[in-house]
Amino acid sequence: MVALEKQADSYSRSLSGGMKRRLLIAKAMVHQPPILVLDEPTAGVDVDLRKNLWENFKALNKEGVTIILTTHYLFEAQEMCDRIAIIDRGNLVALDTTQKLLDRIQTKKVSFKISKIDNIKNLVLPGVQFSSQDKNTITAIYEKNSFKFDDVADVLKKNNIEILDIATEDGDLEDVFVQLTNN
Repeated sequence: MVALEKQADSYSRSLSGGMKRRLLIAKAMVHQPPILVLDEPTAGVDVDLRKNLWENFKALNKEGVTIILTTHYLFEAQEMCDRIAIIDRGNLVALDTTQKLLDRIQTKKVSFKISKIDNIKNLVLPGVQFSSQDKNTITAIYEKNSFKFDDVADVLKKNNIEILDIATEDGDLEDVFVQLTNN
């Protein structure tokens, strides 16, 4: 599970940092605990091992093992966890399902790749913030419950702006953390 077969006859002090972390995880799991507490399990491990560990943790969880994870990698928590507690300076500031925490983010960001724009000041829709970093990209930020995407796209169409591609971005767990902790 932790891919240490080749190091079976090695002394632990001779292992690399990532291998030592794998050994610690194996030691924690050797007695098949019903609850597994993982403190930053992927810190200092390579991409392949991280992926392997998460697959194994998911399999353990499906088998009924409760996994308590502490991490600073919020994207991992968002991917791996059903419920999330956010702690700020020792205080519990949120405890909910991952989806309910993500639903707290009210803003939506849409980036339009366009053929060109001459004057962004012509793009006006009260409550929508339009910006442009170059002549081929327009970004619109708005409250997702206040506007429909069509409303925003119509402003571009009315200004004869040809839309070549669209990318949308909803908030993620990092945005929720920042919102809750003001950090």
